[in-house]
Amino acid sequence: MAQVIVRNIEAEVKAGIKQRAALHGWSMEEEVRQILRSAVSQPVLARTRLGTRIAERFADIGLTEPLPELRNQTISPMSFGA
Repeated sequence: MAQVIVRNIEAEVKAGIKQRAALHGWSMEEEVRQILRSAVSQPVLARTRLGTRIAERFADIGLTEPLPELRNQTISPMSFGA
């Protein structure tokens, strides 16, 4: 079985692992194993870009055309005067 050494762990992190281990009734080493198992058993979510998220959010209200990209454009402030 492989070994991993992690150096420079903050005191608060170590205390949290120790507290979780005590709560579960096992060693800190087993707690770290459980945390690592849990972390790698979950699928890695691909980072969805903002435009894609906006398009997905409004897809059900009839958004059928791609949104234009506005790169390097100057934005003018709104006018609230008369």
